Amino acid sequence: MKPAAFAYHAPGSLSEAMRLLAEHGDEAKLLAGGQSLVPMMNFRLVRPTVVIDLNRVEELRAVTVSDTQLSLGAMVRSAELTKHPEIERRWPLLAIAARHIGHAAIRSRGTVGGSVSHADPHAELPATLVALDASFIVASARGTRQLAASAFFIDFYTTAMAADEILTEIVVPQTPAAAVSGFAEFTRTHGEYALAGAAVQLVLDDQRRCTAAAIGIFGGGATPLRSREVEQ
Repeated sequence: MKPAAFAYHAPGSLSEAMRLLAEHGDEAKLLAGGQSLVPMMNFRLVRPTVVIDLNRVEELRAVTVSDTQLSLGAMVRSAELTKHPEIERRWPLLAIAARHIGHAAIRSRGTVGGSVSHADPHAELPATLVALDASFIVASARGTRQLAASAFFIDFYTTAMAADEILTEIVVPQTPAAAVSGFAEFTRTHGEYALAGAAVQLVLDDQRRCTAAAIGIFGGGATPLRSREVEQ
C-alpha cells in the first residue's frame, strides 16, 4: 500500500511548526520518528492532507539534566535513553524500559515524544513515564501548558493535547537515591508489541524495607495505568 496524497512541510524551528499546525489543524499530522505514523499512512488508516516533519527542529532534541529533574526534548531518540550515562545512572527505569522497545533500528529512529503522543496503551515509555510521575509540556501559537501524566492520556491513542498543540518536552523528577527498578513485559516474539507489562520503582530504607512504590502498567486498559492499590 501507498499513502494517500499529502502536502509535506519540514519546518526549521518550533515557531514555524506551530504556525503550520495552527494553519492546518485537524488536517495535519506531525512526523517525528515515523515508526507508527508511516505504516498507518501506508495502510491508509490515517489520511492527513498535510504532514509536518519535525526532524529539522533542533529545539526539540535537547537532553538536560539538573539536580532535580531530567528534561527530554520530544525529538530525543529512544536509543539515546539507553546510551546516556546520566539517564542510566539517575533514571535507570527509563533506560531499562527503552531497551525493550522493538529492535535497534526502531529505537534509533523512534522518538520519546512520538511514543508519548501516539499514546499506544501497549507501549513501554508512556507507562514508564506515568510510574515516574513525569509531566508533559505542550505548546501552540496560543501558548504553553504543562500536563501531569495522570491528565495527559485520555483513551486509546488519545491524549489531552488540542489539534494545534505540539508536545515539546517531557520532564521527569529526580529518582530517589535509594530507589531500585524493575521492568518486565510479555511478547509473543522478541521485538514485537508487548501484550502487557509493568514498570516498577521501589524506594528502600537503610534496612532494605520498601517505603514507597510506583507501578506503571501497559497493556492493561485504554491508557497506561498507575497501579495505586498495589503500591499501597
